[in-house]
Amino acid sequence: NTQPALFVVETLLVDALRAQGRQAQLVAGHSLGELVALYAAGVFDAYTGLRLIHSRSTLMASAGGGAMTAVIGFDRGELEALVAANDEVVIANDNSSGQVVLSGSPAAVAAVSGALRCKRALPLAVSGAFHSPFMAEAAAAFAAELAAVSFADAAIPLLSNSDPSPETKGEALKQRLCQQMTSGVRWRETMDQLTQAAIDTAVEIGPGSVLSGLIKRSCQGVGTAQISTSADLGL
Repeated sequence: NTQPALFVVETLLVDALRAQGRQAQLVAGHSLGELVALYAAGVFDAYTGLRLIHSRSTLMASAGGGAMTAVIGFDRGELEALVAANDEVVIANDNSSGQVVLSGSPAAVAAVSGALRCKRALPLAVSGAFHSPFMAEAAAAFAAELAAVSFADAAIPLLSNSDPSPETKGEALKQRLCQQMTSGVRWRETMDQLTQAAIDTAVEIGPGSVLSGLIKRSCQGVGTAQISTSADLGL
């Protein structure tokens, strides 16, 4: 399963960074990455995180029937008006000022992305309408599992997907994670927090550099670095 595998790789890289004495000022993660961020902040151990990742991925995979489309280069006001007029589509990933992902029923997503004047609209190969109200049943089951899991207070302030304001209280972070499946990933606002906190370098942990690219284009004065393998740490 891809999600548990990513969690294992990324938490091992977090451990390697810790062993080198590196300390973050803030932590955040995009979608699945929020659980890695919670681990990095000391909210739960790796075994607990892996168990939650497995449950989350299984529940999300079983909640099919929706669609998602990425749209790039648009007028924000026009987009928000089109979404507000259709109760079967939401902005699932607000990735930057010029890039979002729509989620909802196939017909509604197609209607909004088709009506929106944008540079590109790219349907995504996904099995469901993730980060939308279509995930309500899966989210309720996940919340029931989370209720039995202890969340420690975070050692590092964490920016959650559903509320990207810095938070350290374990119970508040648990509640935010409960909301993640049905609410959007507010990454644009997360990047705003990096600028407001005067972060000089954002370190992306895991394969790829998508988030680093978004930060480079959106956060003036914030440098980026990628840690994809142990070789990037000099190991």
